[in-house]
Amino acid sequence: MKHGYVRAAALTPVIRVADCEYNTQQVLEGMKEAFAKKAKVAVFPEMCLTGYTCNDLFLQEVLINGALEGLEKLVASSKEMPGMVNVVGLPFTYAGKLYNVAAVFCGGKLLGLVPKKFLPNYGEFYERRQFTPGFETCVTVEISGQRVPFGMNQLFVCKNMKNFVIAAEICEDLWTPNPPVTAHAMHGATVLVNCSASNETIGKASYRRELVKGESARLVSAYIYSSAGEGESTQDIVFSGHNLIAENGTLLSEAEKFANQNVYADIDLERIAFERRRMSTFTVDTDCSGYTVTEFETVVEDLDLIRCFDKAPFVPSDIAERNSRCEEILDIQTYGLKKRLEHTKCKSAVIGISGGLDSTLALLVTVRAFDLLGLDRSGITCVTMPCFGTTDRTYGNAVTLTKRLSCTLREINIKAAVHQHFADIGHDESLHNVTYENGQARERTQILMDIANQTNGMVIGTGDMSELALGWATYNGDHMSMYGVNVSIPKTLVRHLVRYYADNCKDKELSDTLLDILDTPVSPELLPPQEDGTIAQKTEDLVGPYELHDFYLYHMLRFGVQPKKLFRIAKIAFDGEYAPEVIYKWLRTFVWRFFAQQFKRSCLPDGPKVGSVAVSPRGDLRMPSDAAVQLWIKQLDDIREEYHF
Repeated sequence: MKHGYVRAAALTPVIRVADCEYNTQQVLEGMKEAFAKKAKVAVFPEMCLTGYTCNDLFLQEVLINGALEGLEKLVASSKEMPGMVNVVGLPFTYAGKLYNVAAVFCGGKLLGLVPKKFLPNYGEFYERRQFTPGFETCVTVEISGQRVPFGMNQLFVCKNMKNFVIAAEICEDLWTPNPPVTAHAMHGATVLVNCSASNETIGKASYRRELVKGESARLVSAYIYSSAGEGESTQDIVFSGHNLIAENGTLLSEAEKFANQNVYADIDLERIAFERRRMSTFTVDTDCSGYTVTEFETVVEDLDLIRCFDKAPFVPSDIAERNSRCEEILDIQTYGLKKRLEHTKCKSAVIGISGGLDSTLALLVTVRAFDLLGLDRSGITCVTMPCFGTTDRTYGNAVTLTKRLSCTLREINIKAAVHQHFADIGHDESLHNVTYENGQARERTQILMDIANQTNGMVIGTGDMSELALGWATYNGDHMSMYGVNVSIPKTLVRHLVRYYADNCKDKELSDTLLDILDTPVSPELLPPQEDGTIAQKTEDLVGPYELHDFYLYHMLRFGVQPKKLFRIAKIAFDGEYAPEVIYKWLRTFVWRFFAQQFKRSCLPDGPKVGSVAVSPRGDLRMPSDAAVQLWIKQLDDIREEYHF
């Protein structure tokens, strides 16, 4: 419940057709299980108190009354399970007609009855033989002394948990062009539930899965789908108990078919609220006239989250998907640069080649763009500019990489120029501070810009999104270019793009060079090497592991996750890899640097957007350079006090 999480359950009891007493007991056992697991909303299948396959038995008074008696027992029993909303399917009569309904109840109180609107009357389903389609505007009915709303347009709103708003539909409603939950979501519902009895045929499970995922994405909501399973009549059809829980297009939990498996998932209501807030095209009608709003109260408690968090959210875990994504990203980068080269009629490109990952990726993209344009790769000028921190390893890789790609190599040693610059400004070279480092970076950028003027070319930027998020770039040094191809590529993804190219280039020497670049520690190489000639200045020792920073970057920008919540989910994602105090240390670094370094992002050169997270001041991140960080730091201070860091 803390940080907006709500545990949901989709349950399939083993039933007996037309045995309401038995089925009621089975549902009750499911409710008890869900309550013990701290679920706050438990959804059961369509007609689960009677069985969906009763057919003309639904017209029998004894069955209708049996289901109603079962519901009364369940509502009464729910008093012992405070704070958990239950949704159970049964037949119900009103004004002489029979309706297929979902009963919603919590804490001993029946909150409402929601009828099914779309009744299938084709193939193996002929519900209109027994049932009447539901209506939208609610009427009031009396059940066991309780007067409750009956109708489709109902919202069940939690009084003590923001953004927890439930709405229901039944089975076929979802499969129609305009499902009832569309209107419900547009009136504020965030948790959509479906009591279903969807039979199994070849290929239907995959369609059903995509339907549930798609509906949750389209309506920016959670969708809980509970389906009938074992115990239903198999006279003509078979049910598999294919339970599903999705959130905003992502499948959180799925039951194994034919196992009557109950599934659970932790829904993130804060994420749903953020996404709706962010999307200007998603508007909620605050005038709920025509809707009946019923309040309920839950029990707020902390959860040991069962939700998984990918520690590399920018990188697909599946290898085939990752390879496909890498090719797509390289295409986006390449075609972005191709257009810019075409527009400027530029046939020359200039890249500062360091032997590091970022400049390597920028060069690979530039080569692809030149090939698409039919331009000679010799028009790509790779400039290596050794200085105080350059090591033989990175220098050698830069040279080999350029030659294997048939580009033009220029070597310009900048030591003399930097010495002169330090003399001009009166800087003591024994003082290895920010002036010492940035003087080298800006000298390199000046050289690249001037060579671009010489060749009538364009300087291709190499810096990546992770560096920009942290401000780990020299202002008007490596921060500046004429087109930044890596500007929306996080560091964790850069590695996979280079690896993908190495695996598929069909050039062993080039592949070996790329693999060695991948094996080289990330470094700006602005401080002198160690005595053994190896890199002395390792970026991740200074600003922290990029895998942590990319995790923070993704969740803070994509979903607006607050520092306390970010710390919590990072502990889950990196459990066993980083101690909590390490996660906290670098989270604090990330937050502080992200705010302090916005001025560098406010004047970024153009570059192609690749994913859903980007930092362009003209696109996804319109943030003032003078924004105060105090509110975010206060949350970090609270974490420190709680954990005694």
